[in-house]
Formats: sequence, structure tokens, C-alpha cells
Amino acid sequence: MRAWITGLVFMVFGLAGTANAQETDPLNTKAEFAYILDADTGLTLYSKRGDEPMVPASMTKIMTAYVVFERIRDGRLSLDDEFTVSENAWRRGGAASGGSTMFLELNSKVRVEDLLRGVIIQSGNDACIVLAEGVSGSEEAFAREMTLRAEELGLSTLNFKNSTGLYHEEHVVSAEDLAQLAYLMITEFPEYYTFYSEREFTWNGIRQPNRNPLLGDVDGADGMKTGHLEISGYGLVGTAVRDGERRIIVLNGLPSIADRAQEARRVMRSAFVDFQVRDIVGADVVVGEADVWLGQSKRVPLKTTEAMTIGVHADAARRMETYISYRGPLTAPVKAGDQVGELVVSAPGMEEIRAPLVADADIPKLGLIGRALLGISGGQ
Repeated sequence: MRAWITGLVFMVFGLAGTANAQETDPLNTKAEFAYILDADTGLTLYSKRGDEPMVPASMTKIMTAYVVFERIRDGRLSLDDEFTVSENAWRRGGAASGGSTMFLELNSKVRVEDLLRGVIIQSGNDACIVLAEGVSGSEEAFAREMTLRAEELGLSTLNFKNSTGLYHEEHVVSAEDLAQLAYLMITEFPEYYTFYSEREFTWNGIRQPNRNPLLGDVDGADGMKTGHLEISGYGLVGTAVRDGERRIIVLNGLPSIADRAQEARRVMRSAFVDFQVRDIVGADVVVGEADVWLGQSKRVPLKTTEAMTIGVHADAARRMETYISYRGPLTAPVKAGDQVGELVVSAPGMEEIRAPLVADADIPKLGLIGRALLGISGGQ
């Protein structure tokens, strides 16, 4: 049975698995992967293939820095410690490699703080490898530590084969987990997170700008990391704060630097102006009733079990329907606290969203006389 509810609307907007994603996508981004997180509530505001493993390229380096920051916080490493640039790091990540580099000199000693700026601002592959070798003895061992730590943090899609993000077929992460990792970086290491907002860094006489197109161009933007490989396209993890609210976006699979910059600006703006966080209904709130058969009462009130705080797009909210669903009438006896129905939200082009509803009262079964009278009256 269905009981329609007015005045209640909630959803977490997702496109994965929908038949008409193009028709129902409120963001209409050209990125192959996209995700928006409300950092204050942890709510997903938007997801396009957000839970699918993808090639993260240099966005990997957020986890590289995270592991190093943890070592510093735990007293196992300091910003003033120095690591030596090995031939492996110089050849595979230095200027001769043709990739992103800090331009470290072979056999030079470099402070951890400078290496971190090389990772975060310059996206230096050589800086990543030097840190990995200095912390764990080898890049392979460091990558295993990155994966293990990610699993401990509940980031189940992260699987790292190196510290740089250079391509490996098994080196993957989902956009959702990248957003969660960005949130952890911001909240756990505020004293070091400021590195991500620095606009440039000079090493070995070579000045390199931060590649994040949001910095200095979008109000409140203060991080975080870009990425690019031919196989993955152009990607970005970006975050900004406006009016005390923080949003985190992840984009990947864009065709060019220009597209990344344009989409990053547009998606971040949309994250604040088009997507909202709303408190819909509290815990233990009665939202309707269910019919009861052979009970001492003909109806039982139904209530929520927990508060519903949701993320919703303004356009999608206008097309949603909310109703109570249960197999009914319920047969007495009904016990308070039993789950007997669901609160259901539906909208064109998306899977239904369901939340449990429980009985808010005991409804005993009619006695023999009551059942006899009910039979005489024909169940009326």
C-alpha cells in the first residue's frame, strides 16, 4: 500500500545506473567522473560514476602527502629532516623523465618541508619518490603503506602502486574516496593544509606555479590537487569555503587543461548555488499511519528512526514524490518499534530512495468476541 505525503522531500542525487542520465543530470558535466561532497555534513550532493575506480594520475599525491603528514604529527618525522635524492628518483622523476618535476639535483639533500611543497605545488614526481624512499626504504613499500592506510581510513577503492600517480593498471581510486581523502587532509592537518593554497614555489632557480585553476579565480578556493595522464584525461580535486560552508569537488576525464579550468569553476559555483543541504525530518517523528487488520485499533502511527539531512538540487526537488510504502493492511498484533514500512522518494530517471519506518504503538490482536463481531459486521 502507498500513503502519499506532502511537505516531505529528500534525496541524495546520483546518476550511476540510471537509464536517462543525460535527461536527469542537473550538472551536465563533460567530465567522465564527477563528485560533490558537502564537507560539513559528509553528504553526497552529486555523483556521476563517483563510486567507480578510476585512474587518479597526480591526484594520488594527496595520499602521498597524507602519509608524510601523519609521520610528522606522530613525531616520527620532522619538516627539517633531510632526504637524499637517489639516482632512481632523479631518473624516474627528474627533469630527464619528461613528467612533472621539482628539478631536484642528483645526490642533493633536501628538507622534508621543501619536498612537500614540491609534491603539493609543483606536483614533482621526483619529490614523491624521494619522500617514499626516505620514509619506507622504497617506493614500492611506501605504496603498500599508502594502500593499507587508505583501507584503515575506510577508503576501500584506493589501490596504489606508486607515490606519483604514474600509470599502472591496478593503480585506481574512486572520485568519492578522493573527496573523502581531501576532507581528511583538511580536517586532520590544518597546520599543513595551507601548503595547498600557495600559488607558486621556486626550487633550483626554477619557479613553478600551482596548477590548481581555482586558486585566485574562485572565491574561497584554498586547494587541492590536479592530475593528468593521457589515459585518464585531466582531473582535479578542488575545495572552497563560502559563508562558513565547505564543498569538495572531484572531476576526472576532461579532454584539455582549458576544459578542466572551465568545468572546475562552473562545478564549484554550482556546488554552492544549485545544491543545498536541508534538514528534512527529525528522528522519532510520526510521518503517517498504516492500516491494521484484526487489531484493537484500525491504524498504527509510523515514525522515522533517525533524522534525515539531505543534499538536493533545486531542479530535481520540484519533480520528486514522497510516500509511505507498506504491505497492508498490517496484521495484528503489531509491536512498537517493529519496522513495518518505508519512506520512499522517487523522481524521474533515478532509483527510488528508501528509509525504514517503525510502528509507534502496540496494537494488540482482537479477542474472540471482537473477531466475532468483526465477522458479523463484514469487516467494517
